[in-house]
Amino acid sequence: MDLSGFRTLGPLVHLLIPLCIHWIAEEMTVSVLVDVTTDALCPGETTCSLAIYLTGLQQTVVGVFKMIVLPILGQLADEYGRKPMLLVTISTSIVPFALLAWNESRPFVYAYYVARTISYIISQGSIFCISVAYAADVIENSKRAAAFGYITGLFSASHVLGNVLARFLPEDHIFEVSIFLLICSTIYMKIFLVETVKKVPGSTGLAPCASMFKNLFRNRVNSMKDTISVVTRSGILKRISSISFFYELGMSGITSVLLYYLKGAFGFSKNQLSEILMMVGIGSIFSQLLVLPVINPMIGEKGVLCLAVGAAIAYALLCGLAWAAWVPYLGASFGVVYVLVKPSTYAIISKATDANDQVGLFALNSACLGKAQGFIAGVQSVASLLSPIAMSPLTSYFLSDDAPFNCKGFSLVCASISMVAALCQALMLKPKEEEDGEQGCHDVNSNNNDLDAPLLV
Repeated sequence: MDLSGFRTLGPLVHLLIPLCIHWIAEEMTVSVLVDVTTDALCPGETTCSLAIYLTGLQQTVVGVFKMIVLPILGQLADEYGRKPMLLVTISTSIVPFALLAWNESRPFVYAYYVARTISYIISQGSIFCISVAYAADVIENSKRAAAFGYITGLFSASHVLGNVLARFLPEDHIFEVSIFLLICSTIYMKIFLVETVKKVPGSTGLAPCASMFKNLFRNRVNSMKDTISVVTRSGILKRISSISFFYELGMSGITSVLLYYLKGAFGFSKNQLSEILMMVGIGSIFSQLLVLPVINPMIGEKGVLCLAVGAAIAYALLCGLAWAAWVPYLGASFGVVYVLVKPSTYAIISKATDANDQVGLFALNSACLGKAQGFIAGVQSVASLLSPIAMSPLTSYFLSDDAPFNCKGFSLVCASISMVAALCQALMLKPKEEEDGEQGCHDVNSNNNDLDAPLLV
């Protein structure tokens, strides 16, 4: 048995252990939060419009501020070290859950939403990015892809374990257990994680910090101009940007309201919601480890992408048009396939920016990779902050008694239309598309490449 892949994890053990504990602690609270917020804000009701609106508002606010905070945290991690930033980001979840562990009344739920919004702004996305940067510091180039894959796989496995705990733990003790795990992960990281960034003497202080923020803003503006130039020169990247926007617009909208919809339409409890989330999590692990390596050589990245987006549409329609409580379980089974959207998207972007792939989708300078992926991530962020603006009121309206017709999941059906637009764009991808004036990064200013690698890639 070849153990070389597992030996790659050696330098990352003290990073992966606390991350795994942290992700388990966060995921185990997802299903129970629906019951807690609904009972506190709408006592005696199975549907709570206020909770749906607050969740959508939270997602929008987080999306706006995350685009500003994420690059700043990345720069701080480069300047002052990975470990301090990781400690800050993983510890932000303790306070919100502590509020609910103390009291689940209406004022404390409002306080939870405020604290959780701040926590998400600081930690959502940044934990993974800084962890990838840490792995890049300690893993040699030839083994980094495997290391990043292990981090992603651990993330999926942790979500499954978190939902398993949520399924079998009593609801009254979930927040206490989550807080205990969050504190343990922070203490473990504080004691055992080794810093990889060598601090420059005299690098602390208000003046250097202010100068850093000023330079960061100026460089980000220049970098965005370069990124737009890179994407507009490539037909495949423009197409992928469109696919990512419409897919994320639909899927993030579904994610933001799905659990409240299932509770309002079918009276799902914490245990049933955990089972739905477990099915998606287990399916994602199975498909990424076993299904993707098998089907990708046969149908290619475009085929995988089209298949995955089609499965996402089926998932949205089955959940939205569900006529019985078992239908959402059938819809969740499509998670085995639709989770392949992001891996296939990243693979297409990578090929499009691979200078050595002269016969693939595109042949651009490899220095474009960070800029291209960063731009796609920005497009997805914009979609995720726009979707709750429509999904929250639409879901609340059709769950109420004032709905014009009986289709409680109509908002999910509308979200599927956005993903149909993504599928149409995916079908128009051309394996060997050539355009007049196609250029790579050769004509683009590359002075800001350090902002895009490897932390934000």
